[in-house]
Amino acid sequence: MNVPARSLEALPVSNSFAALPTVFYTRVAPQPPGEPRLLHANPDAAALIGLDPAVLDTPQFLRVFSGLEPLPGGVTLAAVYSGHQFGVWAGQLGDGRAHLLGEVAGPGGAWELQLKGAGRTPYSRMADGRAVLRSSVREYLAAEAMHGLGIPTTRSLALVVSDEPVVRETVETAAVVTRMAPSFVRFGSFEHWAARREPERLRTLVDYVIDRHYPECRDAPAGEADSPDGAVLRWLRAVVARTAELMAGWQAVGFCHGVMNTDNMSILGLTLDYGPYGFMDAFQAGHVCNHSDTEGRYAWNGQPAVAHWNLYRLASSLHALVPDADGLRAALDTFEPVFTEAFHRRLAAKLGLAAWEPGDDDLMQDLWRLMHANRADFTLSFRFLSAAAQGRPTSFENLYADREAARAWLARYGERLDRDGRDPAERARDMDRANPLYVLRNHLAELAIRAAAQGDASEIDTLLALLRDPFQERQGAARYAELPPDWAGGLQVSCSS
Repeated sequence: MNVPARSLEALPVSNSFAALPTVFYTRVAPQPPGEPRLLHANPDAAALIGLDPAVLDTPQFLRVFSGLEPLPGGVTLAAVYSGHQFGVWAGQLGDGRAHLLGEVAGPGGAWELQLKGAGRTPYSRMADGRAVLRSSVREYLAAEAMHGLGIPTTRSLALVVSDEPVVRETVETAAVVTRMAPSFVRFGSFEHWAARREPERLRTLVDYVIDRHYPECRDAPAGEADSPDGAVLRWLRAVVARTAELMAGWQAVGFCHGVMNTDNMSILGLTLDYGPYGFMDAFQAGHVCNHSDTEGRYAWNGQPAVAHWNLYRLASSLHALVPDADGLRAALDTFEPVFTEAFHRRLAAKLGLAAWEPGDDDLMQDLWRLMHANRADFTLSFRFLSAAAQGRPTSFENLYADREAARAWLARYGERLDRDGRDPAERARDMDRANPLYVLRNHLAELAIRAAAQGDASEIDTLLALLRDPFQERQGAARYAELPPDWAGGLQVSCSS
């Protein structure tokens, strides 16, 4: 749908979350860092809200998205929520460094605009309300990288920087990211009211989310008897399904979130709150990307189970509204089959199979073991399979110290492809559309951070151009698809990231 581009004043801004009772949030103005400067703005995200690209270069755009002035027509607020952090109940949390500016009706739906790093709120606890350049560049790039991979995510609109010092492990400089999502409500938003034993508030929030984002859950399917709890149970099943699909997407690209607390789990099944995330280089099934996660709770191979555990916490919160414990458990029990089907579908595409068959689990498990034993690169192992499937196995084999084992697995894989019977050229094209060549490796993000620290956004531009369609090989971009350099092994990300 073609919609004329608009100025900030012409954006159709609404404030549906601000229309909820004030117990759900606090109206609070941002405290922008000193002398903010616009480092980058994303025209792809601007198009989602119908914003004229020319506006991105205006002083008003900087003022609004640094927090110096409100979004025209918006109501600025910080939301309250609670949550489990690293499996432990943390009590009340909330938007400690985030400010919701308002909601804009775009060509394809409504988007909430939120500043991250624009100062303290009543939920900051002992924190300073700031974000640093390092973490802000990483979040700005990560959301767009995930979108390019076809995985549900928040989006990035603007990146504002400042020379204001911020103390983390070292002294760094401040930044503000503008991120976008249809909603920033999370599992912890519901845990909050259940923990406070305020079912009427819980009901208000559930009704708001269903009516705004899951209206199809209001009515029972044709031929199915409804019940007083029917809408909530159907909604929970829908959240379970979206979360299971999200986990399948993460696992299929080697993405590790790093801090899957219930307050970081989107009620819409989006990838939310990019902190100590990472795309795996050398595959290790138990890879932990978060240096702060000393017990490995959020390892790559543990993410689906953690998501299921988090859904249990959500369902437990809903028990205050839904006495039907069996119905809640039945909704939760749909996670495993939905995840398994979605993961198999993605793996079949990555392997070039027309459909997943029972024996394919053994073939896949043996590939995981081979990759793990050889610390083979996750992304390139799958990308190079299309060439191997056409009789050019060298690139794939070169990723493995045990080349004989790699050849043995490829022989079994070749037999499976022969049974599949697809046209080889068509299969190779489809595989290259399922297996990215470019992902946001930690060292690539680090190079963009170093350039940004000098006021240079060119690496951000280059990465966004590649990650917009990470499946298409580009001339002159070979270094962005290479194995990480030796110095990248020393990079660490933590909860301060």
